[in-house]
Amino acid sequence: AGSPTYQNDRHRSIALSELLPILRLPDFDFYSLQKGERCRDLLGLPPDWRVQDLDPSLADFGDTALVIDALDLVITVDTAVAHLAGAVAKPVWTLLPEVPDWRWGLTDPTTPWYPSMRLFRQDRRGDWAGVMGRVSEGLAQMLGDRGPVDDTPAPRPRRP
Repeated sequence: AGSPTYQNDRHRSIALSELLPILRLPDFDFYSLQKGERCRDLLGLPPDWRVQDLDPSLADFGDTALVIDALDLVITVDTAVAHLAGAVAKPVWTLLPEVPDWRWGLTDPTTPWYPSMRLFRQDRRGDWAGVMGRVSEGLAQMLGDRGPVDDTPAPRPRRP
């Protein structure tokens, strides 16, 4: 989710409940880069789900960049995390509303701004289920291409 103070936040942010189809996938570990009050949503997840809240470890963008570098893939809505992951050339899947911010265009699955980014767009306003289905298919394909994921946890950022 993005900043709740952003005027278009209700269209670009996704409730945690909308992410459940991908968070339930086996063979994946998920790390939340969410900051602020929306981190509390994670407390409602069953403890056996593989979602780790990294908010306490992320003091600034430097910390976030270090964590992003350790991940295989970043899945996010249109937030600063999407731009940071794209800027450091990390594979990033950005989930977009039907009418996104101008920089994403209206139809292409990629963007000239960030070659490592793939865009997943809503087919109709408010429909995140179709987006989650395509993301799930993409993750299954990624797993098939790479085999099971390593169980080694992502490193915590270290301050010098």
